[in-house]
Amino acid sequence: MKNWLLFLLITLFLSCNSTEAQRDTATSVNKKETFKIVKSDKEWKEILTKEQYYVLRQEGTEPPFSSPLNNVKEAGIFYCAACNTPLYETKHKFDSGTGWPSFDQGIKGNIGYDTDRKLGYIRTELVCGTCGGHLGHMFEDGPSHTTGKRHCINGDALLFKPTTK
Repeated sequence: MKNWLLFLLITLFLSCNSTEAQRDTATSVNKKETFKIVKSDKEWKEILTKEQYYVLRQEGTEPPFSSPLNNVKEAGIFYCAACNTPLYETKHKFDSGTGWPSFDQGIKGNIGYDTDRKLGYIRTELVCGTCGGHLGHMFEDGPSHTTGKRHCINGDALLFKPTTK
């Protein structure tokens, strides 16, 4: 019984670690709040591909190493595939080895966060601050010489536009 209680307390302690320190350039959101761009499911399905709808509107995850955006290195901006809000700059992108586009920070004010408990522990979910579309999650294992954060983003949630000189 003591072992079971100790296990329960340790599990509770580890699952309750604060996500406050994880929040950098993101803005807290509540999934029930109204975003600037609101559409019905039917409207989203008309403008998004099947894969984009799955990720952005159903909070899905694309398979690792499946996004061509993993290899983008040229200067530019990554936009929300649903509403065209600028979310990330290439200069903040890095290869995390996880199989998803990763950034150490987003464009200030354009990324929102929410608490995700779907896997039985707390994660910080990242969403588009304009339409509420699911982007991915934020973790504390990013480059230590920058923010220390890793925004692990589904490529299907993004559109890339190179910067013209």
